[in-house]
Amino acid sequence: MLEKIQIYQNLEIPLGELHFKFARSGGKGGQNVNKVETKVELLFDVVNSSFLSDHQRTLILNNLKNQIDLEGILHIVSQESRSQWKNREDVVRKFIEILQKVLKPKKKRIKTKISLAGKEKRLISKKQRGEIKKTRKVIDLYQ
Repeated sequence: MLEKIQIYQNLEIPLGELHFKFARSGGKGGQNVNKVETKVELLFDVVNSSFLSDHQRTLILNNLKNQIDLEGILHIVSQESRSQWKNREDVVRKFIEILQKVLKPKKKRIKTKISLAGKEKRLISKKQRGEIKKTRKVIDLYQ
């Protein structure tokens, strides 16, 4: 694997910042499940990471609350494969995708301006609709 994980061009996180825990995985695998620790859990200390800016740290903490424990450690789990190595690669891929999604800058919405012709068209159709509704009135002949 790589020495550093590149999230964006200006953000790289060294593998030393990531900690991996291994456990016996559930599911398919037969007797192998009982013998081999294939489940991989990635732990990343968001609060104490020296490679994140304060803004990035805040974004991660706010957007990934359900995956971060009380100590500020991000937990990501993979147990899809029977191979510990594949699960490790998968959990790193998930980590990169999650951080890219959270740290992606939001595009500012550009307000669209309604043209003068569009405004006139809307007002004309409103007037026409009002005229149609006026014709529905029951006229009282005794007044």
